[in-house]
Amino acid sequence: MEITAKQIADHLNGELEGDSSVKVSSVARIESAKPGTLAFYGNPKYEKYFYSTKASVILINKSFKPTSHVTATLIRVDDVYQAIASMLEFFSSLKSSRRKGRSLRASISWRSKVGKGSYVGAGAVIEKGAKIGKGCQIYPLAFVGKNSIIGDNTTLYSGAKIYSDCVIGQNCIIHSNAVIGADGFGFAPLPDGSYKKIQQTGNVIIEDNCEIGANTTIDRASIGSTIIRQGVKLDNLIQVAHNTEIGENTVIAAQAGISGSVKIGKGCMLGGQVGLSGHISIADNTSIGAQAGIMSSIKEEGRSLLGSPAMDAKEYLRAYSIFRKLHKR
Repeated sequence: MEITAKQIADHLNGELEGDSSVKVSSVARIESAKPGTLAFYGNPKYEKYFYSTKASVILINKSFKPTSHVTATLIRVDDVYQAIASMLEFFSSLKSSRRKGRSLRASISWRSKVGKGSYVGAGAVIEKGAKIGKGCQIYPLAFVGKNSIIGDNTTLYSGAKIYSDCVIGQNCIIHSNAVIGADGFGFAPLPDGSYKKIQQTGNVIIEDNCEIGANTTIDRASIGSTIIRQGVKLDNLIQVAHNTEIGENTVIAAQAGISGSVKIGKGCMLGGQVGLSGHISIADNTSIGAQAGIMSSIKEEGRSLLGSPAMDAKEYLRAYSIFRKLHKR
């Protein structure tokens, strides 16, 4: 499907400069865009591509002032990253239609409930007592354990595993091979040097509008619940241990490891491979750079941290500038 520059500008409430009738059918990176595509420019590192791109339409921030002429039609918006996210969602909705119906090769307990308009693919398993909301997408080979609840319009991609008694909210996305509700890592040492397993009797609660990446694992609580608050976005390959709570709208990048009984505040940002020690708390709006190690609680809101052990980002950069020169002294 093709849409015009004017339709895009109207959709984004943007200011159009150039040919309003030019049409695009897809979104492309500005450095490799072809005619008939929509691109965006927001990062100054890519400015050289802004003048050479072959894209038909480019989204730019209202504050940006080109230094030379471009042939593409421009659409100025308040926030180019929000605008391109909106357009990616728009084009995605054109390509994919939500599925309906139940495969004859799915295993659905007669004692479970599947909401109206939901899809259950071949090889998917829904055990007794499970409740699937309206409009859900349960892809082939997904698993929903006993008494678990899946909210309306939530998607479980192929291979996603939801263990028993877990609760997933509305409009969530659980990607392939994510495991929600596996046992927490709890073992009691015995006098002979061996370990006795501590039964993990809790569950996992994931609130509305969360996204859990592929191969990410969220362990059930030993007692009570491991809780992922609304709006949280977890990347691929993340470990969240038992009894942890992650505050709303926090985002965590790939390969981060969260130990048990950690409490992360609202609006935090954790980079890739960040590690958090157990039984600590992280204040709201904390930013933690990639590979940082947090060993004690962060009590002041809004801090930016780097390093392992982590420290204030500015202090870390000053210390690192000295460290790099030590071999020359």
